[in-house]
Amino acid sequence: MSADDTQPLISHLIELRKRILNSLMTVLIVFLALVYFSNDIYQLVAAPLMEQLPKGANMIATDVASPFFTPIKLTVMVAIFVSAPMILYQVWAFIAPALYKHERRLIMPLLFSSSVLFYLGMAFAYFVVFPIVFGFFIKTVPTGVVISTDISNYLSFVMALFMAFGVSFEIPIAIILLCWSGVVTPESLKRKRPYILVGAFVVGMLLTPPDVFSQTLLAVPMYLLFELGIVLSQFYVGQSGKGRRKSAKAEDESGNDTHDH
Repeated sequence: MSADDTQPLISHLIELRKRILNSLMTVLIVFLALVYFSNDIYQLVAAPLMEQLPKGANMIATDVASPFFTPIKLTVMVAIFVSAPMILYQVWAFIAPALYKHERRLIMPLLFSSSVLFYLGMAFAYFVVFPIVFGFFIKTVPTGVVISTDISNYLSFVMALFMAFGVSFEIPIAIILLCWSGVVTPESLKRKRPYILVGAFVVGMLLTPPDVFSQTLLAVPMYLLFELGIVLSQFYVGQSGKGRRKSAKAEDESGNDTHDH
């Protein structure tokens, strides 16, 4: 590899390091701002379960250090979630110079929408799913069994649900990217609607308690997000095709590459 070839690689690595450091600094700043309230944050996250527990019941800590480390661990995760828009922006800033102008206009709304949808998925889990799930678990406890949930285990459980619902709400973004890249087409997805509907209820069955109401509560939003993804993908596929044709025409006329670098 010649010296001329290594220069772009080095500059890209320096730029990548800069973007990673910016993301880490954002997470650290948010964490430092929230760490004083770590116990309050845990109480907020534990509220859906505490409201369902019998009167006088409490959560427990089976490890000596867990009352300290569990809220801190939660605060780190919250800091990452809060910093997600900035992290996505750093990703965008790194890849943007390699994109065509029309691609930049299309991807920026996707990055913003992905953050909003992820937060909506987490909010849906907290305000809708958690009360139903914990209410179901509490009501099905056998007679004579005392509920004493470990705070560390509870955190692992709710964070898994937060991630599951946050990722599930990214369905429209995934569909748009698949259609935009040419892996699938909106028309082929329309023909698969019956299978998608069944798949949504299967996922709902796996992520929620075994009752029809809560399964439907997850499956219906997932299917509606699938339909939304199909509608939006038609616009992106059309715009992407127009952009590629314009870029190809510009290249033919100028004989130069239209990339920034």
